[in-house]
Amino acid sequence: MSSLKEKPTAATFDVEALVAAAWNGEIRVPHFQRGFRWAREDVRRLFDSIVKGYPVGSLLLWERPAAQQQVTLGALHFDAPATDAAQWVVDGQQRITALANALHPSGQSDQKFALSYNLKNGKFISSPPTADPMVIPLPIVFDLQQILKWFARYPEIAEHLDDATSVTKRLRQFPIPAYVVKQGSPDALQEIFDRMNNYGKRLKRAEVFSALYAGEESKQDETLTIERIGQGINIERQFGTIDDDTILRAILARRGPDVTRDIHHEFDDGKEGRDAAFKAGEEALLQAVKFVQEKAGVPHFHLLPYRFLLVVLTRFFAHHPDPGPGGLEVLRSWFWRAAVVGPYIFRGSATGAMKAQTYKILPHSTEESLHGLIDVVERSEHAMPNAARLRTNEGAGKIILCSLWALGPRDFLTGDTIEQPRLARVIGESNTAAPAISYIVNPRNVGSSQRLSASNRLILSSTKHPANEVDSLISNQPIHLNDVEWESVLASHAVSRGMAQLLASGKVVEFLRHREQIVQQNLQDFLSEMCGWKFDSVEPLLDQLSAEAESEMES
Repeated sequence: MSSLKEKPTAATFDVEALVAAAWNGEIRVPHFQRGFRWAREDVRRLFDSIVKGYPVGSLLLWERPAAQQQVTLGALHFDAPATDAAQWVVDGQQRITALANALHPSGQSDQKFALSYNLKNGKFISSPPTADPMVIPLPIVFDLQQILKWFARYPEIAEHLDDATSVTKRLRQFPIPAYVVKQGSPDALQEIFDRMNNYGKRLKRAEVFSALYAGEESKQDETLTIERIGQGINIERQFGTIDDDTILRAILARRGPDVTRDIHHEFDDGKEGRDAAFKAGEEALLQAVKFVQEKAGVPHFHLLPYRFLLVVLTRFFAHHPDPGPGGLEVLRSWFWRAAVVGPYIFRGSATGAMKAQTYKILPHSTEESLHGLIDVVERSEHAMPNAARLRTNEGAGKIILCSLWALGPRDFLTGDTIEQPRLARVIGESNTAAPAISYIVNPRNVGSSQRLSASNRLILSSTKHPANEVDSLISNQPIHLNDVEWESVLASHAVSRGMAQLLASGKVVEFLRHREQIVQQNLQDFLSEMCGWKFDSVEPLLDQLSAEAESEMES
């Protein structure tokens, strides 16, 4: 067991010295640390606490040499010189990153750090798009010379100078306690990091895993990480960023069906190294994403009904990378049946659903694996999602949205089909697909029984269409589109010409009632085909796979 040869020493840094050290490259972030996770509100609350004199917690720093390198800290990028006594952050990265960015002019480029001090009410707020003499950006508040120049530029606010300089003083001189470790191995510091983050508010499991198996410090720029796997798949497939915990489960599922196992001894048996596991996990997960997009018809991560489906698929493709056309058909049927069933037949637990299905995937047999997957989701009668309720963060809502995507939605103005990359751009960094899903009629103008209905939502995928003008887009045929083209555009959104006329004449309730029926029927047709219910096509395919497997054994 790794241990420290010397006890940590106590120290105190004022904010002025702390951010100066960060800007000069004297503070470094170990490669086993998680990335910046705070939201803008967390950053704002930190500054509010400092000005009010509230404690903001202590830091744990590891003093050791650091090479010359390009350092990234939040939105800041700078060349850091070599030093024999760099302070490596073991605990406190979020606070140091927030302070260094919000107080530096370059940090203002990231909206999480773009904060200002409002002289009107003494509060920290998001920086406004246009200059306001009474709202001073934090980098200016932090710099006494800049604050004096600000008041010289706006003499009409001179009565607030004492307030502003008082905030400057409190920010610069605020003390933050720290413990500094001057000796210790990387293993000891990683163990400290793990233990500290398993008390109180715990890190996500993927963050702990990344810390435990960070790889060599000298190779951090080329080492494959969970975060880089997500970024790479998003770049290649425009699928959106898969969350770190799902990627971790995918890596674990490939290696063994129990994705809830203890991760602290994952590579102790020496059968496979960390780098090989990450690379193989990335390849299998990428193949799973391709299947989801190209075969299952799910264009984006935020339209994936349940994340555990991606984990199960990763294990399947890791062991059966080429199941053949028939196998892919069966796998698609399983995917959508599992999506409709959801975690509910597993006592409502997504983890239970995931484990029940990863255990069905046997490395030695594609045919037995597919049989097992189909069997496990056939234990319950399928319940069709109801088009009367659509929430973009619910599994049933995502199923409905995938059925609408299958219609091939087209742009109301140009008539062009909305391609998947365009959908991804509109969703952007949002946590749901909501930016690409517009209301047809303002929900405040709709009765309570239709307020959540899918009849009032469509996939618009364009920031050029104001959300309050969608009803007018449906009601007005562009002059450059002929009748046949226009009817095709409307049909791609589950709307008929007659329904568009209802909307144009103000008969909103009738329009929504008719569209809900069409959306529900489209959903039923979509699932009937995708699940293999339409012609009961799964059993013949499984029989064919069994026959092929027997033939291969005989030969």
